[in-house]
Amino acid sequence: MTVPLRLGVIGLGRAFMLMLPTLAGHPLVRLVAASDPREEARRQFVQDFSTAEQAAQAYDDVEALCADESVEAIYIASPHQFHVAHVALAAAHGKHILVEKPMALTIADCEAMIAAAQAGGVHLMVGHSHSYNLPYLHTAALIRSGRFGQPRMITATTYTDFLYRPRRPEELDTAQGGGVVFSQGAHQVDVVRLLAGGMARTVRAVTGRFDPARPTEGAYQAFLTFNDGASATLSYSGYGRYDSDEQMGWIGELGQRRDPESYGAARRALAAIASPEEETALKNGRAYGLATISAAAAPVAHNHFGPVLVSCDKADLRPLAEGVMIYEDQRRWLAPLPAPKVPRAEVIDELHAAARRNVAPLHSGAWGMATLEVCLAILESARTGREVALRHQVAPGIG
Repeated sequence: MTVPLRLGVIGLGRAFMLMLPTLAGHPLVRLVAASDPREEARRQFVQDFSTAEQAAQAYDDVEALCADESVEAIYIASPHQFHVAHVALAAAHGKHILVEKPMALTIADCEAMIAAAQAGGVHLMVGHSHSYNLPYLHTAALIRSGRFGQPRMITATTYTDFLYRPRRPEELDTAQGGGVVFSQGAHQVDVVRLLAGGMARTVRAVTGRFDPARPTEGAYQAFLTFNDGASATLSYSGYGRYDSDEQMGWIGELGQRRDPESYGAARRALAAIASPEEETALKNGRAYGLATISAAAAPVAHNHFGPVLVSCDKADLRPLAEGVMIYEDQRRWLAPLPAPKVPRAEVIDELHAAARRNVAPLHSGAWGMATLEVCLAILESARTGREVALRHQVAPGIG
């Protein structure tokens, strides 16, 4: 069925801005309603998404949005700490759900969200995470084909300026879901779990807090083992020096061309800010209703999350922004992928299939909880100096 899914949105902040090109451009979804406490965001939404056939609705109350009978599914893009309550409301009103990563901040909250979706008879999906990106999905399909044998070793490395982009105070407080482990680790862990088959067994990790002015985790290294004997090394730094897009041909995380000469821009902008209040105002200025999407940011390739290399029995596989590089014994070659017509289209494809055809999503609530478990284990291992055993892992497409 190709009838567009009528979508409501909770939270018109930065996450919504990043998904907006997808939501506005994908033919299988239509934005019909939103809720946000900011009047300017609500006004902009009504202006942008009303049509001759139907006026878009905007609410200052989340429950009013969930009760809107024109809404079939809801994208929850509110701050991390509100996810469990908003999922419960949406599910109680019979709406299918796409909730931003990280799914929640505790396993108990994840379990409550999964139970709410089951009780409401709706699908619960977690994302966007970069494991939706076509190069990673295609790499996973190549692995599952059996042509190259089993994955044995995965290396994932990402260096960004994440910690020096404008942040609200809670985004620098780990207890409130701040730092790179929750916000960025969810991407990297999701990608690695997808490629390795999902069933992580143990985690050993260290984290870094290298800047007292940004008092949360800005870096981590983690070593994961899997039930079938595979292993993965994950490295992430958000301290704004080396940029791993250099290894991706200067194609950025969102598939856009990067300018290497913009080096240090995030740190320079932050240095001009005199107080947390000013930083919050700068962050809020990037939200919907105040900011605009720049044409210069239009994607030229697929989204990605830095260099990833999968060593299988018979080949090494390297997902890139334009395809998958395959290194066999006697040759190396690129399996190209068509350029995206809509960025992150795979998110809506999966949501539409779940809502319209009852296809169990790969990025289910159980999948999101398993990824959060690894993120929590990274923090626990770093705190205790011990290896952490996992017990909530699932394979792709399970749960």
